[in-house]
Amino acid sequence: MHQTREFLHSLGLPGGDLGQLPTSTKRFPDGAQYRVEIPSVEGPEVLAAVLAEADARDVIVHRISQGSGGMLLTDGELADMTRVGADRPVEVSIFARPLAGWDTGAAALASGAGSVVTQARGAEQLVHVLEDIRRTAAAGVRSVLVTDIGVLSVAAKMRSEGVLPADLQFKVSVQMGFANPASIQLAEQAGANTYNVPTDLSLAQLAAIRAAIDIPLDIYVEAPDDQGGFVRHFEIAEIVRVAAPVYVKFGLRNAPNIYPSGTHLTATAVALGRERVRRAEIGLGMLRRYAPEAVTSKLGADGLAVPVSSAAPTGP
Repeated sequence: MHQTREFLHSLGLPGGDLGQLPTSTKRFPDGAQYRVEIPSVEGPEVLAAVLAEADARDVIVHRISQGSGGMLLTDGELADMTRVGADRPVEVSIFARPLAGWDTGAAALASGAGSVVTQARGAEQLVHVLEDIRRTAAAGVRSVLVTDIGVLSVAAKMRSEGVLPADLQFKVSVQMGFANPASIQLAEQAGANTYNVPTDLSLAQLAAIRAAIDIPLDIYVEAPDDQGGFVRHFEIAEIVRVAAPVYVKFGLRNAPNIYPSGTHLTATAVALGRERVRRAEIGLGMLRRYAPEAVTSKLGADGLAVPVSSAAPTGP
């Protein structure tokens, strides 16, 4: 294996997982090691509840993410989330949909479908996802969640050519599934601004990925059931040390999958959002106990894709 490991080194990649767990010296633009993300914030009511809970529990939330897609938010709802994010200020990241899992194709329903469900299916759906990104960006949102490497590549070209805002960030979803330094480096090169790694990676695997890329990693320290259901609160301090800069992401085990969400699920989504913030209070307490020196960002810190509230939403 020596020659293969040496070849990886020649490409600037680690020749194996880094079991020595080196301390990452990489940081966010403001010098911070970690920020906090609350996922599955599915609309203005959930956003308001999450931020109110964060205030009550003295939890700084730097980013919220939504999973049902811009296509399932009305113009008014998009405008409300943009305004609140800009006023707070907090990053609002909206999923880019539709994808194969919501399409008419049968392959996404097969038992071995795997990541097929998270890909844009055919050229027409590629157009639809990119249109969803354009509408979301026009509403003032400056962070979109993508799962398909083709969508990412084309959207990044649209950004560089001025079709999309230059300050729009691409947050790669955990559902893209890339799990090694070489593949995640490809996502970075394709235009990703942050990358959500699979939920079961070891500290040594995270260290190897960190050695290969510079963009922040998004890491579930509590994962939804359909992403493994892992509760890694005692590992947060080491995750921050090894993988910085990192978004510490608080999902929720033993919770229903509410995608696609809507007003019929508002009460459930609000309750889940509040509990995710409670979990964040618990996890961040452990982080401060075991790594009191770890540095976090202030609200509105440099590099956060805070919405632009003056943007005018377009029609669907």
